[in-house]
Amino acid sequence: MKRIKKYLSFTPFEAGLWFVSALITVISYIASPEEGLLSFIASFIGVTAIIFVAKGRVLGQVLSCIFALLYSYISLKYRYYGELITYMGMSFPMALLSVISWIKNPYKETREVEIASVSKKTLLWLSVLTGAVTALFYFVLKALGTENLVVSTVSVATSFAASALAFLRSPYYALIYSLNDLVLIALWTLAAISEPSYRLMVICFATFLANDMYAFFNWKRMRKRQRES
Repeated sequence: MKRIKKYLSFTPFEAGLWFVSALITVISYIASPEEGLLSFIASFIGVTAIIFVAKGRVLGQVLSCIFALLYSYISLKYRYYGELITYMGMSFPMALLSVISWIKNPYKETREVEIASVSKKTLLWLSVLTGAVTALFYFVLKALGTENLVVSTVSVATSFAASALAFLRSPYYALIYSLNDLVLIALWTLAAISEPSYRLMVICFATFLANDMYAFFNWKRMRKRQRES
């Protein structure tokens, strides 16, 4: 029990952020149960994953793997093939690789990951690779008849870059994920216009945005503390 308590060790702000995010998700589902139990479960797991990732805990990446699987199925139902391919083909395996990377790179004797600095050369290669993946996926998604093609393509770019930066243990993963959250809010808002049952996904990514913004600032703070010690 003591180990579990020590592992969680949320600050009052982190506990409040998770509680409010989870409460919003629960209330949204209770108010509109027709929006789907699966969307609710995915949202709840997703917002829990983000707060653990924000603290640099491996459990966050494990939960991210589960969220990726659930979200992929939800995306398939609405023919958001970009999201399906992105999360099954990139986000899920990258989260799995991040689990291994984070386990291998703990910060000293703590349970948080050691934050790394990414070189300019690596960032350049990542930018080139992101551009190539985005261009490729545009034509693939177009051929598949993907809904809201342009927004879906932008989502591919931001998801790929954010997942790669999380694997590289860079604080900027959270900044790119925040951008991705904005894209996904727009994407699922468009979906909710024709199918109101997807409003929960809009709320889901709105809570993700708040948590990812906190994650960026917390990782910057963690990096500073790790370097000073």
